[in-house]
Amino acid sequence: MRTGLTLATLGLMGLSMTAVAQDEAPYITLASTTSTENSGLFDAIIPQFREASGIAVRVVAVGTGQAFEIARRGDADSLLVHDTEGEERFVADGYASERADVMYNDFVIIGPAEDPAGIREAESVEQAFSRIAQAEAPFASRGDDSGTNRAELRLWDAAGIEPGGEWYRELGSGMGPTLNTAAGMDAYVMSDRATWVAFDNRQNLELLFEGDEALFNQYGSLRLSAETHPHLKHDLAAQWHDWLLSDEGQQAIAAFEVKGQQLFFPNAD
Repeated sequence: MRTGLTLATLGLMGLSMTAVAQDEAPYITLASTTSTENSGLFDAIIPQFREASGIAVRVVAVGTGQAFEIARRGDADSLLVHDTEGEERFVADGYASERADVMYNDFVIIGPAEDPAGIREAESVEQAFSRIAQAEAPFASRGDDSGTNRAELRLWDAAGIEPGGEWYRELGSGMGPTLNTAAGMDAYVMSDRATWVAFDNRQNLELLFEGDEALFNQYGSLRLSAETHPHLKHDLAAQWHDWLLSDEGQQAIAAFEVKGQQLFFPNAD
């Protein structure tokens, strides 16, 4: 009996020591986008980085605007987002010391299979948006200052349209929930391709428009400023940033597929 108790005690001590060891493992906090998280990309590539470096990556997946704010406050060690203009301004404002293109894909326009606005025949994304506005067909916008939302608003502006009224619904939600709402409303919606491919609750939605150069979607990694936020784990974050740009990291990104489709394309291509 005494031996059994001793073994049990040792077992509990072993579990406790393992938990402490896991807690003490080096890690960084990465502020990134819902599209990289929802697509499953991080589940595929972060374990490869951890195996190579011994560093864990804890992801905070939010819209790009929120990711900028988290990093601006010094609450993240690294940043991976998709708003090149905003990223360059972030560097110019002194919050980051370096920005690099990591990967890209594109945005697509989704809508009800019946396509009441007729965007399948549109010759450009601007024309597609104009047709949606003219038809006052329901459009679900993320409305969350994400990279996708910022790109969408630039496209409305390029089409000379200020969206509003009952047909235009600003949801303030991530890409997955926005697609769910669009499916329930039979609404048009702009999505990054990765989240759309991984999305299963499509109901009556179909991909209706793609391929315009204006739908290009670039992702960038930013090294945050040691001068602005000296308390961050800059050495560990630099290893993550450099790994993403390395042959190993770029190959890991290229190898990631969902339903047989490559969803992100490394900038080394």
